[in-house]
Amino acid sequence: MRVYVDVSAAVHRRAGLGRYAESLTRALYAAHPESLGVFFNREAGIEPLAGLDSLPTHSVAWGYKVWRMAVLLGQVAARPWDRLLPDATLFHATEHLLPPFRDLPTVLTVHDLIFRHLPQHHKPLNRWYLNLALPLFCRRATHIIAVSQATKRDLVAAYHLPPEKITVIHEAADPRFKPASAPAKEAVRRRYALPERFMLYVGTIEPRKNLVRLLRVWERLYRAGEVPPLVIAGKRGWLSDGFFAALEASPERQAVRLTGYVPDEDLPALYSAAESFVFPSVYEGFGLPPLEAMACGTPVVCANVSSLPEVVGEAALTCDPYDEASLAESLRRLHRDPALRQQLRERGLRQAARFSWARAAQETWEVYRHWSK
Repeated sequence: MRVYVDVSAAVHRRAGLGRYAESLTRALYAAHPESLGVFFNREAGIEPLAGLDSLPTHSVAWGYKVWRMAVLLGQVAARPWDRLLPDATLFHATEHLLPPFRDLPTVLTVHDLIFRHLPQHHKPLNRWYLNLALPLFCRRATHIIAVSQATKRDLVAAYHLPPEKITVIHEAADPRFKPASAPAKEAVRRRYALPERFMLYVGTIEPRKNLVRLLRVWERLYRAGEVPPLVIAGKRGWLSDGFFAALEASPERQAVRLTGYVPDEDLPALYSAAESFVFPSVYEGFGLPPLEAMACGTPVVCANVSSLPEVVGEAALTCDPYDEASLAESLRRLHRDPALRQQLRERGLRQAARFSWARAAQETWEVYRHWSK
């Protein structure tokens, strides 16, 4: 058996999709090195993933936008591309992009249906593409992996797919996410000019993450001395002008630290150094940052919608992300109660340990074995 995994999102460093593709592929490689190959669309300056460059590799030398349109047109025209992977017995599309194959079985991972639930938070062209393409990809895929029960429910409801066509396989925090040492925490504080105490958010800055509402709630609590300064770690995403305008107008602007993108090697110490982690996102297909925070022993406040309760279980304080009073009360409770923070640290470590990439790889390989030609 030779399974080719699409690692395009990983080599192009596309946030959560890239982390999923890379983490799963590395775990699959550790268990089945002789049966794995990788595929990606190659652009100038793009290199294969370190440590996986010895695997059988196929690629196309097309830019991302051109590649996306070619895939869609190939599916619409029903023109098979089996020659792209002549030695494959199965192809795994790890992002919402499934090339047209005729005789090659395919597995498609669907992460979320954000573009349907929150169309105002997507660029029009991307929304148009996904509305047209994803239902077609889901019908054409031999089998589908959903990263949460919430995403599976969304797929069944939106596209009337038979539930048995979808297997839920949860993501996990990378093993590097664990409580950091005191020197590592101090080093990350110095590197990013962080205060001694702080509340942390990690993720792309975009409307779905609900940061404008978080900022309003945090301002009131900070002025009252009920919460520490706020640190926001992540790169600027689409449609983020509203947040940056709100931040510039904030009377507490000086107590907000924007780190920009933080590389993976710094994230465990950043999470560990935080007094709390807050994630008020209004929709997540899985929600990896709360899991990473819990794996580092950081108490979590997060929204009680979509997949997030599935991820955090009883190990976090959850709140209505649309209700500022609900969010404020959760943050207030956490920061005034050291015993509660310690309890959530312990619960969070246990909850995070329930998820692993080794387990995800094993469950994914079972899907491959069942559907491979």
